[in-house]
Amino acid sequence: MVTTPQYLTVEDYLAYDDGTDRQYELVAGELNAMPPESRRNSRIALIILNALMALLPPERLCCKDTEIEVTGVQATIRLPDLMVLSEALVSLLENQPRSIIRQAMPSPLLVVEVVSPGKAAEDRDYRYKRSEYGARGIPEYWVVDPIRAQVLVLTWVDGFYEEAVYTPGDTVQSSTIPGLALAVNAILGR
Repeated sequence: MVTTPQYLTVEDYLAYDDGTDRQYELVAGELNAMPPESRRNSRIALIILNALMALLPPERLCCKDTEIEVTGVQATIRLPDLMVLSEALVSLLENQPRSIIRQAMPSPLLVVEVVSPGKAAEDRDYRYKRSEYGARGIPEYWVVDPIRAQVLVLTWVDGFYEEAVYTPGDTVQSSTIPGLALAVNAILGR
């Protein structure tokens, strides 16, 4: 007897509670448990968050606390390391019972993902999220890769991401967040 997998809808996912504090992403209708971050990846996210806090009010910043619904074959919800919200998006999320950016809402202005070790994590951050965030029209997407010692900055231009790779010695400047400029060495803690 062949059984077909039961794929979750976004509503199933939002109602899901396994009684633990474990975080999940919904990927193509299936729950994916999020492993705890390494200290290095957490430190990188905090370095970028600290730079953003010098430029923007705290309500416009999200650090592993806001989900985003993206387009996929099946329902997909991602939990980015960092996001910068527009003022309109802040207002829409303000009184919601759960911090999730739904498809009908505007996209965040900037999404940052810090790559974890392993082929699956690389595929997820470089390949799948690139197309998912692109489908949302997210203006700027950073892939911070401590293993490759680089920051890939993807900027949404005329329906496609243009990419720039920054390595130690370079300074990453955001085209979306005025004043955001960080040395790759500082981001990577070198």
